[in-house]
Amino acid sequence: MMEYNTRQKKLPLPEYGRSVQKMVDHALTIEDREERQKCATTIVAIMESMFPNTSNQPDYKRKLWDHLAIMSDFMLDIDYPCEIIKKEEYMVAPERVPYQNGEINNRHYGRIVEQMIAHACTLEAGVERDQLVEIILVQMKKNYIAWNKEGVEDKRIIEDLRIYVKGAFEIADREIRINQNSNSNGPRNNGKQRNGKKNFKRKY
Repeated sequence: MMEYNTRQKKLPLPEYGRSVQKMVDHALTIEDREERQKCATTIVAIMESMFPNTSNQPDYKRKLWDHLAIMSDFMLDIDYPCEIIKKEEYMVAPERVPYQNGEINNRHYGRIVEQMIAHACTLEAGVERDQLVEIILVQMKKNYIAWNKEGVEDKRIIEDLRIYVKGAFEIADREIRINQNSNSNGPRNNGKQRNGKKNFKRKY
């Protein structure tokens, strides 16, 4: 009866496969130290042959011996040709990723837009703040359209920004222009040449 991988022991380093792991498990059962050393050297050579394109990386050999130790759960008693990683260093839990705290007033605008608005509220009246407000309005409209494909009126975006700034500065009504061709590769000629003549395709 075939045994599924999901029912077998979890591999410490799945990239080497279950066959290499079985070799490591076998090495742990070898009582003769010299034979165990030879077996370990052979296993590392097999591991190296599996990824020939990475052999030119710095400390590649040391990494292979590290991997051998990891796959043996650091229980393989051999003479390692280099200093390997210690178990306590390998088992250290990664640092927790700091997540942003606090609620977002309007999730469709996103936290970055809220941070941009907060920064705009700290600026004095002038060109820098006016330019930042324009960027914020465009980004708010883009984010809103991505959330609601039916679109949105500019008045709605401007009113939402007024709510955000809480009277920190005035925002005049305006048209929020989004460059629709920002992802295009250039203007299309719609089947016409520059001299106004149509391009007729030859039929075969």
